[in-house]
Amino acid sequence: MRTTLRVAGRILLAQIFIISAIQKIFDYNGMETYMAAYGLAAWLLPFVIALELGGGLMILAGRGMRLAAFVLALFSITAAVIFHLDFANPTQVILLMSDLAFAGGLLVLAST
Repeated sequence: MRTTLRVAGRILLAQIFIISAIQKIFDYNGMETYMAAYGLAAWLLPFVIALELGGGLMILAGRGMRLAAFVLALFSITAAVIFHLDFANPTQVILLMSDLAFAGGLLVLAST
């Protein structure tokens, strides 16, 4: 049962990053525009895609997952601070909390 739960947890954590990377690939120009609206350079986007896709796949496969989980936790916290700090907007507050919750789960995974 423990092994099944660990695999399910890894799948659930990994899927958000893998799907997000794929969406960024298919809407590359839109994502560049979105990032620019927050003052981020377009040249960062390939690194973000690589981080999300590579890290998500590492967690999914269970190879190098502790490092990937730690790096993705830092990424999630950074993304939360950059994109979701509008406390006047309830949707942004929920997104902030979900990013921080993902980071918490990833830190737990990194520590095991």
